[in-house]
Amino acid sequence: MSFRRKFIHFGGILLNKILPEQMYGNLVKFKIKIFGRPYIPGETSKAKNRRLKEGFFKKFTKGNGLDIGFGGDIICKNARGYDFEHGDAQNLDGLENKKFDFVYSSHTLEHMKNPRIALKNWWDKVKKGGYLIIYVPHRDLFEKKKRLPSKWNKGHFGFFMPDKHESPNTLGVRQLLNKTLDKFNIIYIKVCAEGYKCFGEDKPEGEYSIEAVIKKL
Repeated sequence: MSFRRKFIHFGGILLNKILPEQMYGNLVKFKIKIFGRPYIPGETSKAKNRRLKEGFFKKFTKGNGLDIGFGGDIICKNARGYDFEHGDAQNLDGLENKKFDFVYSSHTLEHMKNPRIALKNWWDKVKKGGYLIIYVPHRDLFEKKKRLPSKWNKGHFGFFMPDKHESPNTLGVRQLLNKTLDKFNIIYIKVCAEGYKCFGEDKPEGEYSIEAVIKKL
């Protein structure tokens, strides 16, 4: 059994305990359910200014939205956040099909053990005429390696490139969409590197992602 020492603010009480990993995880889930998620800027926030300049929000995030794996960094006010306290992001149990005008996910697909099943389930939640928006780390900008494990996140199960499958661990976003979805139009798949900086072996700064927007026909 693994253990963690953590300073945990819980209901105004600061706990400094060595806790079993599972107990710590359950405590975090309970705290989030009771007190809600605080705003934590992440990859979605990094992309906000670029998206504003591009008219992204006016084009693709109108109506009722779902943000899968939002982690406290919601895409926009009219999106509902869905994270581990709500259920399994791969299956989206409990959510109705064809309910959302747009479904968005930032840096979550790489955490799915079966990305095709995840994409299929996410796609099912999009209304006809709506959008699925996928934002994933670009292998050569973020990982800068071709084989697992990830240098920066041990919870990654695969890497992504825009248009290239490469064995054993890299999926091409375009190929993955073509094999998984039906009745769709790819609006674009593009590399996003606004403010990108990388110094030696340090973790990159700025955007280092692939963004794909897919319309449901």
